[in-house]
Amino acid sequence: MKYTLKKVKQNILKIYDELTPVEKSVADFFLSNSKVIDFNSRNISKLLYVSEATLSRFAKKCSYKGFREFIFDYKKDLSVSVQEKDFSALAMRVHDNYLKLFDESYELLDEPQMKRIANLVNQCKRVCVYGMGSSGFVANEFRLRFMRTGLYVEAITDSQMIQMNSALVDEENLVIAISLSGKTKEILASIRLAKKRNAKVVLITANKNVKESEYCDEVLYVAMSKDLDSGTMISPQFPILVMIDVFYTYYFENDSFFKAQKHKETLSALNVTQNEK
Repeated sequence: MKYTLKKVKQNILKIYDELTPVEKSVADFFLSNSKVIDFNSRNISKLLYVSEATLSRFAKKCSYKGFREFIFDYKKDLSVSVQEKDFSALAMRVHDNYLKLFDESYELLDEPQMKRIANLVNQCKRVCVYGMGSSGFVANEFRLRFMRTGLYVEAITDSQMIQMNSALVDEENLVIAISLSGKTKEILASIRLAKKRNAKVVLITANKNVKESEYCDEVLYVAMSKDLDSGTMISPQFPILVMIDVFYTYYFENDSFFKAQKHKETLSALNVTQNEK
């Protein structure tokens, strides 16, 4: 199956979050449109109820000299022969968004920070992972993966249990709090309380303006895309899982013999249990 990624739509997605509300309405039109029409700036401005100056600014933000150059490439994209079969226009848009998130995740990678977090994990006796909603699924995934390396991990996804646990941790514990939006009240409150209890705290979020970051030993930022938190197009867990996969790979490769042995032992235990059924 042949699939050609549309250049213009990829450019739009890269700068979507930087656009004004009016410019976003223009972006939404070009992202969803699949028909060849009269793309003259005057016609498009009437169709979208925006000024021609807005169209020009929008095109420049997409890395074009002007709207005419933007439309030139846009028309080429529309004329490209794409054998879709299993790919609808919406599937292609999801594909574009996934690529954008992969690129942004790669740009956010900070190897020295990965080393610091790995050291925090190695130095603690217990890791408590907090997450609610979609972040709760990530917390459970974290627990399942890291338990197999011999790490004592708890995944806590109930709001009251998170509050109680954060009141019981101490300096020998590491708290990993997950909130994509950085606005989950229970998670933020647990960060403050856990730090008062002298626990080490790592926050995983896409929000770079979380006040509680001052209570954290490390803040691991993940990629964010339009409507990601609501899960309307891409699973909200995706960018967090990408970063956790990277961290797991780095963590596993250090002292890999011991962790590989533990991983083998946990798999053997699972196989024994299944054979006894």
